[in-house]
Amino acid sequence: MTNLNLSSGFVSGATSKGNELSILSFEVANTIVKGSTLMHSLSRRSIQQLNDVVLTSEGVQLLVSTDMDELLSIVADDKRKELQVFTGEVVRFGNQCKDPQWHYLDRFFEKYRREPTPQKQLREEAELMMQQLITLVQYTAELYHELHTLDIIEQDYQHKRLEDGKSNASQKGNGLTILAAELKIQKKIIRNLKKKSLWSRCLDEVMDKLVDIALFLNREIDNIFGNADPDSEKKQSLGGKPRLGPAGLDLHYANIILQIDSIVARSSSMPPNARDMLYQNLPPNIKFSLRSKIQSFHVKEQLTVTEIKAEMEKTLQWLVPVATITAKAHHGFGWVGEWANAGSESNRKSIVSADVIQIETLHHADKQKSEAYILELVLWLNYLVAQSKATSNGGRLRSLLKSPDCSSLDSVDRVNIYQ
Repeated sequence: MTNLNLSSGFVSGATSKGNELSILSFEVANTIVKGSTLMHSLSRRSIQQLNDVVLTSEGVQLLVSTDMDELLSIVADDKRKELQVFTGEVVRFGNQCKDPQWHYLDRFFEKYRREPTPQKQLREEAELMMQQLITLVQYTAELYHELHTLDIIEQDYQHKRLEDGKSNASQKGNGLTILAAELKIQKKIIRNLKKKSLWSRCLDEVMDKLVDIALFLNREIDNIFGNADPDSEKKQSLGGKPRLGPAGLDLHYANIILQIDSIVARSSSMPPNARDMLYQNLPPNIKFSLRSKIQSFHVKEQLTVTEIKAEMEKTLQWLVPVATITAKAHHGFGWVGEWANAGSESNRKSIVSADVIQIETLHHADKQKSEAYILELVLWLNYLVAQSKATSNGGRLRSLLKSPDCSSLDSVDRVNIYQ
């Protein structure tokens, strides 16, 4: 560990003993997973995948930017924000240590960021430290699930005791004895897992590794993307176009895209209320544009249902994966989310393997471009549903050129644009 002596603004002290993590282990586990995910995303393989596949994908090129320098700048900014979250949590844990050398780490990290010192630490050493921590995280995830199981068994045991207390002696069975045995076994499992997991580890001991990893990640980001430009974020916000993530719209737009895809897949059997729900979920500006576009939308020649789906698939085949990753990024957040569900032996290795790069999501997507694609899909969807209905009614085809009653569009909360 880099020596946190008086010259760095810290007071040296002996490591305190008996300062076990206990219930704090679950929070620490979450932080470790964040650090591991960030470290994995900075690996040579991940950076090559970023340059060769992610940044050149249709979703990124059509929704974010075609300028590779701009894209790399965005990714670098994302990585520094991830590091800021990680180090912020390390600082919080440090302030809870008994040893004062871990207090006020924010000052130390800030000084290191402004005046980086040469580090002898190699990637292999950082990865070894992280693997040691991840092994503890895996046992901590198992502990979390076994504690939940213990809670269920204890409830069953107490419930059975109450039942037996109200019953006659002749009606009492051996159910309570079985539950008592299960309870004893479960408590033994938990005792063993506490010894193997972060639960019984000293916070100061874990801090030693977390600080080293934070310093490595800071240096690695600078090595890969160049030194941080303090004005880069400001320049982006002043010169850039509105993006979905900062506007809090990325998940909402992702759900709309997934709704459209679902309706397309079941255009002949999807209940009408699903289409109504989609329309009600559309942002006001898309609804407004739909009023005028729906009357001027036309195709050169009448298309079959299969042909319409093929036309929509040209956009959906690259847009749906972006929406899916966006939804996953939102719903998988937090230690009690995705990684905790990988606590079983067979899934241990998957705890940090499914990390999401933010630029793959709708977070940085240009708002205007995204809305244009959604509007186009809704117009095609209207045409698809009309053709599907006509086909199912014996081939009496209705063209979208015959638009809905404009007066009904004045009430956007009641209109069904697919009728």
